[in-house]
Amino acid sequence: MAWHDLLFMHYEIDAQALQSILPDSVKPDTFDGKAYVGIVPFRMSDVAPRYCPELPLVSRFPELNVRTYVTIDNKPGVWFFSLDATSRLAVRAARTMFHLNYVDASITFKKNRRPCPGKWINYHSVRTDASAPPAELHCEYRPMGDWYFAKPETLTHWLTARYCLYTTDRKGRLYRGEINHSPWRIQDAQAIVHANTMAEGLGLDIADQQPLLHFASETKVVAWLLERVSGG
Repeated sequence: MAWHDLLFMHYEIDAQALQSILPDSVKPDTFDGKAYVGIVPFRMSDVAPRYCPELPLVSRFPELNVRTYVTIDNKPGVWFFSLDATSRLAVRAARTMFHLNYVDASITFKKNRRPCPGKWINYHSVRTDASAPPAELHCEYRPMGDWYFAKPETLTHWLTARYCLYTTDRKGRLYRGEINHSPWRIQDAQAIVHANTMAEGLGLDIADQQPLLHFASETKVVAWLLERVSGG
């Protein structure tokens, strides 16, 4: 698969508040004593099993993730609270195969030009899944400056250089899914947020924060099926 025009929006969150909405066996990571939640809008393409062609209505769609960061067995990874997407087939396949909290949403994604210089992306997602709390993100964003690789031991590297995901099934069993891609080519970013209620259903208050913003134009990704984490 490939991820395009991705915006990282990161918010500081109290680690105890995060622990209260994670399984007891999963502990939130911290950087300099601070935990983070990421809200990540982007669009996907080429979503298909390896060596298979793109599939109509399944392989290309916008997506919106709400995530945090954990380490299990000394392997840093991502924990997804929700993954909103427009492809109903992809949502149901991912729920079944990856035990991820994919939900249906109506998402518009378009590039435009505001009066000031630079290409902006207008992104508007409204959750339509009756099985999940209502949630909306409406923002405009753009990259700023030249791209760079995040340096190890920096916050940007800590937030983005994670090459697996963790999840649990309905019985509470813990799984890891390996993900491989080249290091992120990061740019700083600017965003105008018109509405953001993505964390409200989790009981997390981010309304008064200015997020830490980063942009990545394109990354090609390979993902593997889940494997059970021993002891999980």
